[in-house]
Amino acid sequence: MVEKIGHNRLVVLLLLTGAVYFFLKVVAPLTAPVLIAMLFVTIFGPLLQKMQSRFHIHRQVGAMLLLLAACLILGLLVWVLFSWIVGSLPDWTGGLDSLEDMLSVAVHNVCGAVGKAIGIDSEYLEQTIFSRIQESIDYFQQTFLPGMLSQSLEFVRTLISLGGFLLIFIIATVLLAKDYDNIMNSLLDREEFHLLLEIICGIIRYIATYVKAQLIIINIISILAAVVLGLSGIRNGILWGLLAGILDSLPFVGTGIVLVPLGIQQLFYEKYGRAAACFLLYVACIVIREVLEPKLIGQRVGVSPIAILVSLYAGIRLFGVWGIVAGPLGFVIIYQTYQSLERRLSLGKPPNIN
Repeated sequence: MVEKIGHNRLVVLLLLTGAVYFFLKVVAPLTAPVLIAMLFVTIFGPLLQKMQSRFHIHRQVGAMLLLLAACLILGLLVWVLFSWIVGSLPDWTGGLDSLEDMLSVAVHNVCGAVGKAIGIDSEYLEQTIFSRIQESIDYFQQTFLPGMLSQSLEFVRTLISLGGFLLIFIIATVLLAKDYDNIMNSLLDREEFHLLLEIICGIIRYIATYVKAQLIIINIISILAAVVLGLSGIRNGILWGLLAGILDSLPFVGTGIVLVPLGIQQLFYEKYGRAAACFLLYVACIVIREVLEPKLIGQRVGVSPIAILVSLYAGIRLFGVWGIVAGPLGFVIIYQTYQSLERRLSLGKPPNIN
């Protein structure tokens, strides 16, 4: 029965797809800190080995040093960006004041023109519009702001959950770094785990390829955005461009979180050329990512770029935001497992990985 299933490619693909979906939907969220710790120790295993042989630093200590260095670099980057954004707030508040004046003048002119056209008192029409605006502001203060308080409590709970996640990740990393060699040797000694190790190596290769592709795309978009915003004459344009490039790596955030508000601000200042540059740059960044990401990942992993693109869309539909990573990752797991099973069957070896 098992042999018949093993030689039926369609059944194998269906079983693999179901198993991978269950893993990504149920198992991965529950064991995410340990899985990420395993990935971290596996990727940086050679570096930890060099630190141990050259500097006599135990692996668990080396892992802690790497994590500390990563936290310091990330914290420094966040602090620099936060300080710069806070320093730019006076310009934005000035833009909001000018926006209020522009809206008042625009409403006054429109009401005057409409009142003359239809024979209605323009002052009455203007007062009616401003009263509706005031009602909207009151609704915002009475309804939306209390909702923001509950969202703040939810944000605090999310921070606590994130803290627990990081704590488990650090502990798992230290423990795995200490026993990594013993775990790998015990797996290598048993032939039935060779297929599992082959699949894990393929997944790690994909993740390394994904990270390299993201770095390439981020560098291209950062340089392009910095050059365009700098040449267009926007204040701190180079810094805004670099920030847009960095944020482009975040799912559903991207360069739009920087370029769209920046373009709207330029419209307030009546700098239409600069606003057009921001919006065109935003479209260009989207096109660059959509073209380069499947191509860079697909070619280096050895699969078609269209397959990566389809898996990305399917992942978003199945898993939401997490699907941006889970979709291509699930496809690579299925692909690597199927290829490994095919090789073992062609050599006359059993496919089981008990």
